[in-house]
Amino acid sequence: MKYFPFTPYQSREVKIGDVTIGGDNPIILQSMTNTNTMDTEATVEQSIRMIEAGSELVRITAPGVKEAKHLAIIKKELIKRGYKVPIIADIHFNPKAAEEAAKVIEKVRINPGNYVDRNKKDKIEFTDEEYNAEIERIKERILPLITICKEHKTAIRIGSNHGSLSQRIMSRYGDTAIGMAESAMEFLRICNDLDFNDIVVSMKSSNTRVMIHATRLIVTMMQKEGLNYPIHLGVTEAGAGDEGRIKSAAGISTLLHEGIGNTIRVSLTEAPEEELPAAKSIINATQDINRIIPSTKHLFDYEKTYSKTIDSIGGDNPPVVIVTTEKKITNQELLPDGVFNPQKENSFLLNGNKEICFTEINSDNTNLSEIKEDEVIVISGNTETQNNIIKLLKDNKIYNPIILRKKYCISDFNKFIIKAASDLGTFLINGLIDGIWIENILLNINAITNMSFSILQSSRSRMTKTEYIACPSCGRTQYNIVDTLKRIQAKTSHLKGLKIGVMGCIVNGPGEMADADYGYVGAGNGLITLYKKKEIMKQNIPEANAIDELINLLKANNDWQEKF
Repeated sequence: MKYFPFTPYQSREVKIGDVTIGGDNPIILQSMTNTNTMDTEATVEQSIRMIEAGSELVRITAPGVKEAKHLAIIKKELIKRGYKVPIIADIHFNPKAAEEAAKVIEKVRINPGNYVDRNKKDKIEFTDEEYNAEIERIKERILPLITICKEHKTAIRIGSNHGSLSQRIMSRYGDTAIGMAESAMEFLRICNDLDFNDIVVSMKSSNTRVMIHATRLIVTMMQKEGLNYPIHLGVTEAGAGDEGRIKSAAGISTLLHEGIGNTIRVSLTEAPEEELPAAKSIINATQDINRIIPSTKHLFDYEKTYSKTIDSIGGDNPPVVIVTTEKKITNQELLPDGVFNPQKENSFLLNGNKEICFTEINSDNTNLSEIKEDEVIVISGNTETQNNIIKLLKDNKIYNPIILRKKYCISDFNKFIIKAASDLGTFLINGLIDGIWIENILLNINAITNMSFSILQSSRSRMTKTEYIACPSCGRTQYNIVDTLKRIQAKTSHLKGLKIGVMGCIVNGPGEMADADYGYVGAGNGLITLYKKKEIMKQNIPEANAIDELINLLKANNDWQEKF
């Protein structure tokens, strides 16, 4: 499939109540409640905490018609307390719920993969006639919602999720970024044909590469067809703590650097109001950077840019972590690959004490002829300068390994990790560099080392830790997912490279953790279902026994190691 050249994207404006998304307006922040929607007091109180933390839109789950109608009561109570913030109804399987919600709130979010286009799992082949007939059926089913939205001036977010694509889309495109974009485009074409354009679009995945590739694809597809809807950004099921913030920053910032993104949500398995400071930090980390068009031809898939091998740096080796220290590194779980001692310029010691020479470049006016064949290139400076230098090196066919060096003086650790992930994630996700070198004189070297490896993992460049694909939960979750995630992490964090999904419910959980090796999914009040990949292994386990059963499942499949 051919796509337009990747060009700057300018979206149209879409009104969500009194909030305008897109155009030249500032990026809008949002989050989602995780209370029971029918519990008015809890939902209102949590919404207020989110709003006061900076949420300009509030999303609330509406799995059924009664919850959809109840949104009017929640909205009325918020207004009574002085909070006139637009509400988004989160709809999954129920078109009738979407239609009821659209009458009383400002925006509904639907997922084209499971809204009306759910096919039988055993049907894996579709003729062209069957395929097109399904699209016509979608048009018939979505028409009532669009009619209501036109009447009530309600907007729609069409949000594709990796792992919850319809069987029809899967049959033609697989569980891919292209499938995500095509799934949304079908709905966008229908809406446009019906002269309804109050639309926001999103491509969500827990895999940062997939999320970025799918978003670039939907942008280029829309440009090709003369469409320009605002883009919602987020890395879904990012997890909690430092890892969740780093993963979100790497994915969201890569697109913000490119001028893509009009509203964002950071999905953390924490209280929803904790998502807003992280979202603000991501915007602050990118706001002073002009649009950066990636210096790679692999915009819609991943391929590491060719580089020579110097010892264990470059070539097919995973990206390395270099640190600056004169102090002993005490954390033995994650040791850096190389150490730079400021007392000796232009070299660092790899593990094993082998000395590697480097040349440092901080300007795109550098005399490239002075670079030696056996030197690693270290590029410092701001993000734009580093991108320009990488392009210059490629244009001049200089293939020495590249390490990006970033120096910070930030004492707030959360702001620091988001800034570093925002600066470096885009280069790793685009496969442009062979290592990272982060310095911060205000922070502990062990924390910097651990964060450096987390940035590599967030970009899927190098897996050195257990990865947790964990949803932020919502009103459908019937167990304490925040506490459960912490307990699962305590038991399994030594299983390096393993991906474990911890999901609130069966509505979106099994699909959205599609990238995980194992899944722990809420199945009802106090009950858990365990998965291996997409296959159910054990159902309706009492929550008290579920973590032990997860460990037994890991052992039965030879994926367990004792912690030493």
